[in-house]
Amino acid sequence: MALHQRDTGDGDKGKKAALYGDDAEPGAPSHATGHVPPWREQLTVRGLLVSAAVGTMYSVIVMKLNLTTGLNPTLNVSAALISFVMLRGWTQALARLGLAVRPLTRQENTVVQTCAVACYSIGSAGGFGSYLLGLNKKTYELAGTDMEGNVGTKEPGLGWMIGFLLAVSFVGILALVPLRKILVIDYKLTYPSGTATAVLINGFHAPQADEVAKMQVNGFTKYFAISFVWSFFQWFYSGGDNCGFSQFPTLGLRAWKQSFFFDFNLTYVGAGMICPHLINISLLLGSILSWGIMWPLIADLKGNWYSADLPESSMKSLQGYKAFICIALILGDGVYNFGKVMLKTIWSILDKSKQKNAKKEEDILALDDLHRNEVFTRDSLPNWIAILGYFALSVAAVITIPLIFPEMKWYYAIIAYTLAPALGFSNAYGSGLTDINMAYNYGKVALLILASTVGKEHGVIAGMVGCGMVKCMTSISADLMQDFKTGHLTLTSPRSMLIAQIVGTAMGCVISPLTFFVFYNAFDIGNQNGPWKAPYALIYRNVAILGVQGSSALPLHCLQLCYGFFAFALVANLMRDFLPRKYGKWIPLPMAMGFPFLVGASFAIDMCVGSLIVYIWHKIDRSKAVHMVPAVASGFICGDGLWIFPASLLALAKITPPMCMAFDPTY
Repeated sequence: MALHQRDTGDGDKGKKAALYGDDAEPGAPSHATGHVPPWREQLTVRGLLVSAAVGTMYSVIVMKLNLTTGLNPTLNVSAALISFVMLRGWTQALARLGLAVRPLTRQENTVVQTCAVACYSIGSAGGFGSYLLGLNKKTYELAGTDMEGNVGTKEPGLGWMIGFLLAVSFVGILALVPLRKILVIDYKLTYPSGTATAVLINGFHAPQADEVAKMQVNGFTKYFAISFVWSFFQWFYSGGDNCGFSQFPTLGLRAWKQSFFFDFNLTYVGAGMICPHLINISLLLGSILSWGIMWPLIADLKGNWYSADLPESSMKSLQGYKAFICIALILGDGVYNFGKVMLKTIWSILDKSKQKNAKKEEDILALDDLHRNEVFTRDSLPNWIAILGYFALSVAAVITIPLIFPEMKWYYAIIAYTLAPALGFSNAYGSGLTDINMAYNYGKVALLILASTVGKEHGVIAGMVGCGMVKCMTSISADLMQDFKTGHLTLTSPRSMLIAQIVGTAMGCVISPLTFFVFYNAFDIGNQNGPWKAPYALIYRNVAILGVQGSSALPLHCLQLCYGFFAFALVANLMRDFLPRKYGKWIPLPMAMGFPFLVGASFAIDMCVGSLIVYIWHKIDRSKAVHMVPAVASGFICGDGLWIFPASLLALAKITPPMCMAFDPTY
């Protein structure tokens, strides 16, 4: 779910002009013609160490999000802030000790952010909460051992997971390197998240921004400490099932039974502060529609619509309705946006081509733009190296993946890597236009096609592996272009950024599986009655079964409900795009509405609390809120995320909380 910067209002336009120049491209520094460090000086030892620390911290946060709700808000801006905080603390600490220290530059800050994002992005693109976890025995059993077409399992293993990620992740980095100039300079794509990150980094390093940066650092530190201490305090009361503040019936016990309660999870409060209000409202509407209305009504039809002897977790009972209706909403939203982005991409490419032919000497670039373009093209990686590297990595992957997954034949892998550059370009171009990374949709399309093509015996495994290959390649390509946009606007060498991306990806291929296994061994991952539901593991496996088996995999009347919600997703998106702006902006987002259908309502309430904090803060002091909301949200997310490490170690050591705070009715 992409982050869109909240409107800062007219009052900040003067400040932006002072920071970036009246005619500067959004996010670009003023006086861009100043000294730019050589690419080797942009890569530093302290930068790599900070990247590893930030990447590890955010890998834990992303893994927690994947294994609880599957929600993945864009954290690039937050990662840039934390990188700056740590680099600034490093340089100030050494300066106080009287040691000579190299000044911190915007280029080093950008490289560190790029490396850290590449590291933790493996946690979301790597499928630890979706297609890889969906291969295990527990998800196989949740999908129904008697479900026709549900064949094949593979338990998580550190060795094969690292090998798989190394095989598929680097291909996406090299696939679009030869096209970066076309996407960033020639087509002038905005890449909103990349531009927002550049705005933040250039703001940190503007001469008059020191007071704002100091305020943000202090705010982050304060709320990081509050979040960490609060998470530690909560642990003491969670010694059992349904215990602790995370199960506090804030809206009453009847509402609690339907998952309507505020669970004091500051990670989701922080995520709600980052996400736009409409996303949080859509989550709440989806929660009310599903857990407040539909699931209680369908549960009352037990014995009529589905057998009363079936457990609720069976895919032929209530759980089936939850999973497949959720899939219908997500697929409907995905199909619409996939078609929309593809049409917009084709139209924009044709339009750019016409403009290029029409304009000769009219389009004279400003001096700052010329300098940024010169820096961006100066230290480029030769195209022949990128093409040769892509070919070599593809051959290695085609050999490696069938050894890890015999169900995935080598010729399917060849087809995937032959199509990868075209799919990656399409996704990267669409992401530059809309800020929507459509990798999950490309993955689901590959999943359905492969599952139906391979057949019942190996279709589920082959489909999910092929889904992972396509999703990793397209997601990493789009992320790389977002980072290149940030580098273009901060005068950072593309060579240093490419190296940072490669190093960060290598770190992520090791750190993410290690982080996953800490969670996997410490907590009951995949338990649909606990906090660690990992809902997308079950969703992806059910999509694969749907591809193999067709509609016979659905419980009674579920197909009709799926048709209805699929159509609702299409109609809602059409209304958002074609109604007048003053009406269309209020139409809820079907993708966001679908998240709570399987997960529950509590996290949506957390995120709405975060949205309410932002709304009130903007009403009280808008100018301060603009600067402080990202810092406070990052503090909430990082403090709660960091507590996961000691909590996991305590669980592995069989040390349980001393108390259980629970609530029961008195009548």
